[in-house]
This record gives sequence, C-alpha cells and structure tokens, in this order.
Amino acid sequence: MSRGLRRSVHLFRAFLVEQSDPAHFYGELARDSVAGIAEHLDLDGAHVLDVGAGPAEFAEAFHEFGATYVPLDADPDVDSVRHGGVVGDAGHLPFADGSFDVVFSSNLWEHVRTPEAVADEMLRVVAPGGLLYIAYTNWLSPWGGHETSPWHWLGGERAARRYERKHGHRPKNLIDDSLFRVSVRQGLDWAEAARESRRADVLALRPRYWPDWARPILRVPGLREIVTWNLLVLVRKR
Repeated sequence: MSRGLRRSVHLFRAFLVEQSDPAHFYGELARDSVAGIAEHLDLDGAHVLDVGAGPAEFAEAFHEFGATYVPLDADPDVDSVRHGGVVGDAGHLPFADGSFDVVFSSNLWEHVRTPEAVADEMLRVVAPGGLLYIAYTNWLSPWGGHETSPWHWLGGERAARRYERKHGHRPKNLIDDSLFRVSVRQGLDWAEAARESRRADVLALRPRYWPDWARPILRVPGLREIVTWNLLVLVRKR
C-alpha cells in the first residue's frame, strides 16, 4: 500500500467535510484503515472487534474484505451498535482471552481515563498472531480539543466556555470528563512496553494521516505532540 503525499492530501480533504459530509470522511478513513490492516493479515474470514465503534462505514469496510465484524461501544445509540452491536466497557471487555483475530480502535484512546489499561485489555482478547490496531488524536494536536479546537491550546475548560458562548450549549467532549490529555509519548511507551514484555511485536508506529516518510517526527519530543495529529499503533500479539 502506497502512503505518499497524494494519500495524505486525499484524507485531509475528506477530513475538511467531516461535519458537513461525515459519511464521505469516515468512508475514506475506514477504507484506508482496513487496507492498512490487510497488509499484515488476511481479513477474509477473520473475526474483528471494533472497540469504541461508531460510524457504520467501518463495518462496511471490514465486510468488504470478508471479515466478521463485531462493534462495541458504551453508547447503545451509535450507528454500529444500534444495528446488532455490543454495549460494553472498553476497560472490561465481555469476551474471553484470544477471541478475535483483530481488535480495532479508532479515536477511542483520548476518551478513556486509563488508555494504557484499555490497550492491555484489548490486547488480552486478541488471539496469538492476531493484530491490535490503535489510532488516536493526542491532546496537543491541532484537533486535540475536537469541536473546541484549536482553542484547547489555551486550556480545555477555557475552550469549552468559549464554545458555549458561541453555540449556546456545552461541547460534547469535555476535558477530564469525556476527553483527556493523552500524548503521543503514551502510545509510544505502551508499544515499547508491550514489545519488551514479549506480549507483542510492533508492526507500525506512525502519524496516521501523514506519508510514511514523516515517521521520523515521532523521534522529536515536543514537535511530535503537535505535528503527529493522530498516532497509529499496530502490534501483533505473540
């Protein structure tokens, strides 16, 4: 799979219409994400758990590759769960060890208080030889405050108050309640700990939307927290 500048421009253009045309953005992101997983594992017949599931476009993309897709979310009203998914807690998954060939999590880490513990729990239900895919938006990225961005750079509560004055209601994502200050460093450290403990082999660490040649950004403390935008961590369970 080619991850050059053209792909990045394509994804960023799709991101610009996330609010006005979410089906287009999430469809493009889902196809890109699932194609990346398929580089490392044959998805035809694979059992996939999507933790923090939401947009139905991810279900469609996995089905196109022949996978059996199980969405899980704490919110029973999200599209994927409402149509046959599982309501559950990402920190206490209602599945036995090694139940899935792939556990997929897109933009969940920034919404849980203990992301490393959630990653450990997701890895628990991956079968040996299977994959864990985690991608998340870190706090100091331009989109780290979600709908309050980029004002979150001046403080999460200040950004929320500004949003409320402008829109007449509080934002959906409130700092230290449903949105947390997760860093790129945390993802890198978790992946290294999984490798050192011989629980998993690291297959990919990269800025999710950027070309492959942008990976060295992750070696620069400070800069990586702003420029990475969204970190992808992909490991294979031993």
